[in-house]
Amino acid sequence: MIRVGMVGLGKMGLSHHAIVNTHPDAKVVAACESNAYVSDVLTQHTALRCYRSYNDLLENEELDAVVISTPSRLHADMVSAALARGLHVFCEKPFVLDPATGEPLVVEAETRQVANQVGYHFRFVASFAEAARIARSGALGAIHHVRAEAYGPVVLRPKNGTWRAAREEGGGALYDYACHAIDLVNFVMGPPVAVDGVVLKRVFSRDVEDEVYCSMAFANGAAGQLAVNWSDESYRKMFTRISVWGENGRVTADRQECQLFLRDTHPALPEMPRGWTVRYGTDLTPPVWFYLRGEEYSAQIDYFMQSIKQRRADGTNSFRSALETDRVVAMILGQPIRQTQPMRAARPALLTRVLGR
Repeated sequence: MIRVGMVGLGKMGLSHHAIVNTHPDAKVVAACESNAYVSDVLTQHTALRCYRSYNDLLENEELDAVVISTPSRLHADMVSAALARGLHVFCEKPFVLDPATGEPLVVEAETRQVANQVGYHFRFVASFAEAARIARSGALGAIHHVRAEAYGPVVLRPKNGTWRAAREEGGGALYDYACHAIDLVNFVMGPPVAVDGVVLKRVFSRDVEDEVYCSMAFANGAAGQLAVNWSDESYRKMFTRISVWGENGRVTADRQECQLFLRDTHPALPEMPRGWTVRYGTDLTPPVWFYLRGEEYSAQIDYFMQSIKQRRADGTNSFRSALETDRVVAMILGQPIRQTQPMRAARPALLTRVLGR
């Protein structure tokens, strides 16, 4: 049984706690939460041991892994402390707020051969995984354009907001919404080598941007666009889409479906006819043992548990792939990419099944 410590019990932390605690190979043995009300309620009603100090959790509990769901600025130090003890680490996105702080964490996780994963759950949405499979198959021909979008009704009036709307705590729409779209671009295309035409616009927030737009350039000559707005009340909840154009067709995916148009059939996808093919998420998604918010949340936790059992340090959503997303964010912000240690090139693993093991 994999002994897991939960770190942070906000919205995502409580979701992860419920999913991990139902996994047949895992057990939540303790947690760390700074909010006394939350920790007291859990201790009283579930008998879960809760610590106010992260160091106390690590020192007093026999753990195999930690799941970190804290404000973004705390990630690097918490991941580092867990790796120093040889623990497997699942960390919520974004991985780090400065790519230079993430590089040694990538190297240490791979050197220790511990499972390391960041919570970019869209890679576990079946329609996006199908789009990535199609784009990488070569059936689209030479790819010349990609567009990634994310919209939703997060900030709809002037207010101080939560830690996510503070520059040094969460990073605003760029780190909370745009990073998901950027990670999908990296998953499908590989990371861009440059960005241009950046627009970072505040609509309601005081300290961070609510809208993010930019153009992207890729090593193979393809171009791309990123469009993100978390102050768009025309959407009931977060909507994310990625589209890829090639010489032989186009693929577009959102959470519900994957649409493919091929000018001509291609031997890489013999099952796909010429013209339109639409595959729905309900048909593509395998069942999970526990459903909360979406199959992808359980699927990513299961993948983490299987990585622990296999001591897989280079799976999908690894620290290395998440660091590529952080580097693109740094480019959008116009920050110099400070590389403190040599990093070998690696392409993120492609999920062939949402519950691929």
